[in-house]
Amino acid sequence: MFDGLLTGITLGFFLSFMIGPVFFILIETSITRGFKAAIAFDMGVILADALFFAIAFFSSFRLINAIKDDPALFIFGGIIMLTYGIISFIKLKKVQVQTLQLAPPNLRREYLNLFAKGFLLNFINVGVLGFWLGIIITLGPQMDMNPNKMFTFFGFCILAYFITDLFKIFLAKQLRKKLTPHNILKVKKISSIVIMVFGLVIMIKGVLPKSADNKINIPLPNMENTK
Repeated sequence: MFDGLLTGITLGFFLSFMIGPVFFILIETSITRGFKAAIAFDMGVILADALFFAIAFFSSFRLINAIKDDPALFIFGGIIMLTYGIISFIKLKKVQVQTLQLAPPNLRREYLNLFAKGFLLNFINVGVLGFWLGIIITLGPQMDMNPNKMFTFFGFCILAYFITDLFKIFLAKQLRKKLTPHNILKVKKISSIVIMVFGLVIMIKGVLPKSADNKINIPLPNMENTK
């Protein structure tokens, strides 16, 4: 049990530093909107992770293993991410630099929007589902696929992830004092470009044909002797 918790904590720490759109947008949100705003965004990300973990754990392994490689899902998710990045970038082109300022959200609705942004940005990335499925199939047998052990493992993993993110948010927040309106615009544009790039990458995963040799399949557990 202790080994499982230690594995969860270690995984959560390294998961926090995985480079992706969430990583960059979390930093950007902390710099431009503040500590609480970044936490709201991060909580949305965590909810998506929790949902994917639950889906991967409770659903049919064969079904999820097939879905995670479905090109249509990668293309759909990539299009959404790419479109969001393009729209955000176009909006920034129309923004007057003088009007930009470092201001935290002043309405509860804005925090909810950031929460939803974090959730959707993580949820449309089908690779996250594949990641958690791989974790469950790899580590699940070591925990006898016991729901209590598995969700305790996940809880410590997410706790370590969140605590590490708090340090990232705090460090990024220190840059706020050095940002001018012109630099704020640059940060926001870079974030939009990052989202577009990752959207394209996800789309390419779905568009490029995969041969049987190149396709990565997660080994499925033998279900015949589990009754």
